[in-house]
Amino acid sequence: QVQLVESGGGSVQAGGSLRLSCVLSGTIFRLNTMAWYHQYPGKAREMVAHILPGGNANYVDSVKGRFTISRDNTKNTVYLQINSLKPEDTGVYYCNSLNNQYRPWGQGTQVIVSS
Repeated sequence: QVQLVESGGGSVQAGGSLRLSCVLSGTIFRLNTMAWYHQYPGKAREMVAHILPGGNANYVDSVKGRFTISRDNTKNTVYLQINSLKPEDTGVYYCNSLNNQYRPWGQGTQVIVSS
């Protein structure tokens, strides 16, 4: 059974940093293009970054320069380093395979940024 488990969120002040982690189990992690998604309270979930199996990363314009996605195929884990946090980064962060979109999604990890 495929399982996604996110962790690393928390409450931080604007300007701070967080490193989120996501473990994908039950499938061959290294074959998946992995993505991080952000859901702001009351808004739809949106992809913010994805990383190909070989390590090439892509970001939406709004997070370029502040977010860094990375992966460790030996640990079945994808990471999201978030620097210079802003209040609009508040929300729940989820990960999933971009090409497979496994169900169910994980529980996500909550980030709260105070100004």
